Amino acid sequence: MEQARARDAATSQPHASVRIPGQQGPEGPASSSSPRVPEQARGEHTHSEPPAPHTVRRHSVRGQILDALRTALVDGELMPGTVYSAPALGERFGVSATPVREAMQQLAVEGAVEVVLNRGFRVIVRSPRELAELAEVRALIEIPVMLRLARTVPAARWSELRPLADATAAAAAVGDRAAYADTDRAFHRAVLSLSGNHQLVMVAEDLHRRSQWPLSTSLVSRRADLVADAAEHMALLEALIAQDLTVVRSLVREHFTGADS
Repeated sequence: MEQARARDAATSQPHASVRIPGQQGPEGPASSSSPRVPEQARGEHTHSEPPAPHTVRRHSVRGQILDALRTALVDGELMPGTVYSAPALGERFGVSATPVREAMQQLAVEGAVEVVLNRGFRVIVRSPRELAELAEVRALIEIPVMLRLARTVPAARWSELRPLADATAAAAAVGDRAAYADTDRAFHRAVLSLSGNHQLVMVAEDLHRRSQWPLSTSLVSRRADLVADAAEHMALLEALIAQDLTVVRSLVREHFTGADS
């Protein structure tokens, strides 16, 4: 399914602005009437003002912006090939450029954007072939693990994953691509976690996230594709609970390659 979608014809999506989170930034609300704290005074400790909350709030804002940027990438609001500056995005979010820049640096590590000197960050242009290659690598890693788990994990443990499969179906039903991306990763992460191999889970998570970034022509999964993908999760889970290894093998390979082979 995942390689098959990567081979589909792309369709153009209109450019939209990034969603702005409802919380305020570390300096307070984005308002011209709010006094700014001098940079050199922010780390100073006084008896009446402990320094720790500044660090906590800053990290929280950076994480919230990172999540919002990831959502914008999956939804196609940040367009492949387009350069975005941290100050401009900071204005949209109502925060300074610093947490936006930090979030963008993390996205660069994840392969979603690249640094453009003195300009900002360009959203990576990813081709259908790259996504097909990512799906192939994921299949090489995940299929053997899932087949081994199918033979060793008791049915009761698989039943515990029903809420995660239901969550992917709910997101797909309403066409929420960002929510589907999150729940899809959560389902696969939970399955692989049963192996007890934390390094495997981290590597697979990184590959999975990279496969969810947009195509060069802004191909966005259709609602029908999401529904079909979620249905595969549910069918796979039912086969695992029933310990039907023949069906599990067929469904796992279909899920990654789009071909029953």
